[in-house]
Amino acid sequence: MSERRIVIVGGGAAGFFAAITCAEACPGAEVMVIEQGPEFLAKVRISGGGRCNVTHACFDPEELAAHYPRGGKALRGAFGSFQPRDTIAWFERRGVKLKTQADGCLFPTTDSSQTIIDCFLDAARKAGVRLVARCAVERVIRGSDGGFVLTLSGGRTLECDRLLLALGGCRVPGVGRLAVDLGHVLEPPVPSLFSFNVEAPWIRALAGAVVDTVEVSVAGHGLRERGTLLFTHWGLSGPVILGLSAWGARVFHRLDYRFALQVHWLPSLTLEMIVAGLQARRQSQPARWVVNSPLPPLTARLWEQLVLSAGVPQETRWAGLSRAALHQLAQRLFRTEIAVDGRSQNKEEFVTCGGVRLSEVNWRTMESRLMPGLHFAGELLDIDGLTGGFNFQAAWTTGWLAGRAMAAAVRPGCDGRQSPA
Repeated sequence: MSERRIVIVGGGAAGFFAAITCAEACPGAEVMVIEQGPEFLAKVRISGGGRCNVTHACFDPEELAAHYPRGGKALRGAFGSFQPRDTIAWFERRGVKLKTQADGCLFPTTDSSQTIIDCFLDAARKAGVRLVARCAVERVIRGSDGGFVLTLSGGRTLECDRLLLALGGCRVPGVGRLAVDLGHVLEPPVPSLFSFNVEAPWIRALAGAVVDTVEVSVAGHGLRERGTLLFTHWGLSGPVILGLSAWGARVFHRLDYRFALQVHWLPSLTLEMIVAGLQARRQSQPARWVVNSPLPPLTARLWEQLVLSAGVPQETRWAGLSRAALHQLAQRLFRTEIAVDGRSQNKEEFVTCGGVRLSEVNWRTMESRLMPGLHFAGELLDIDGLTGGFNFQAAWTTGWLAGRAMAAAVRPGCDGRQSPA
């Protein structure tokens, strides 16, 4: 090859960010993105309900890394080089303004993922990145000159000096095959960020209801999370459930997604405080129906279901609530045990934990420690974050590091030691 060639396999978020970074850092280099599917950035298009949660307003690398159930330790140093503040500046320099929601999530001000896609396509075009869609890489071997030889669909071959695998999460068999063929080990992929299926009728009767703050846990496994809960037609979801599913992804997989979930509906109160609150209600409102007088901040719908599921008859007044029934209700509020019997994937995220073993990668350059010239970025690595823009930030960061390193490798002087651009 007369020109040094860099090939990125995978036309998603990490692949595009790496390609643009590499081409901009080393003008004139031949940078190519190969995508098996019919369109680039497909996951970006559907993310955040079509709005694209670009990143999260968390600017301390250590605090940011704490939002990654897998890969946080490795990312801590990486975020020192490229973090959300750099992401915001990167997009703003290319004419894309982002807005921060109250929960810290950042979206384009247009509320459209197409804005991000257009930005990437335009930046890639201006940087001279060659985009090839509907092309599968079926095999990769080491070339005689130290580069790589790719066998493409249809039997064609392509040589390159540097290769980046950014294929996304290993959600289907074969996605990580190229990495394995080149000597790497994949941590077993299992789903992350999913909701819980619950058959209990009283749970499904609450579909659409939201509780701002609950605490959920799984006894015996050290899993505990606090946040907003959403009742669905199939069970339980919301940030607190998605967070618990991420931290417990491997535990829940081993349990075949069947386990007892414990919910504390009033996490700011101890059991003794709840009992005292119920006793006060019995004294102050003895003639009222128990089902009609919820303890704040519980909603009337949820309160009614909790009262009835605790075995308190619907016609019971506070004055007629026995001591035993009062304590039973208090226990229900403090710890409701709910049988989970399956999972439903969070359709907006499609996040999988597992992937290329982190110890096999140099996190300053995203280069393989086993196969020089091979780089990784994004979800193909065994990293995954909580919902809220964290997975995209990992894609931007690893893509930026890989892009800079590949540019420096193919052409001295493109050393990537500048500030993020």
